[in-house]
Amino acid sequence: MNKKPVTSIDVSYNVALITLENLPDDIRIISEIFTSVSNENINIDMVSKSAPFKGTVNMSFSLPADDLVRVITLLNNFKDKVDDLIVEVDAYNTKISVFGEEMKHIPGVAARLFSALAKKGIEIKLVTTSEVDISCLIVERDADSAVNSIKEEFSLLTEDN
Repeated sequence: MNKKPVTSIDVSYNVALITLENLPDDIRIISEIFTSVSNENINIDMVSKSAPFKGTVNMSFSLPADDLVRVITLLNNFKDKVDDLIVEVDAYNTKISVFGEEMKHIPGVAARLFSALAKKGIEIKLVTTSEVDISCLIVERDADSAVNSIKEEFSLLTEDN
């Protein structure tokens, strides 16, 4: 019985990436930032926080590119609270998510996914995972190549995936 670790692929286009650098490792400030974004009815998707280093962290998150101007305005307001805050913006991305219930029981799925993308020279900007899915943010122009390489790697050759 050979179960497939990946059974479907989801693609989201028009995704922006925001990275906050030199953010104090203070959950109250981080909470204020995310609350202010939420209060504007902006949906944040992928979130990644670095380990603390000398009292600061870097935090990245993705959101629909249509909300980019509003988020930048909100984040610039935090520069008064956080002296050295740097807000980096990276638009024109695509999020590719692979899903499979068996993923939690099969080691090496991420390695296979990363290898498939590496063979095509596709850089991953941000990764989030759970037991049953892996989401990668990539440059928009690489989306078709990435999807095809993932389908090939995991034998997902139907157009329904």
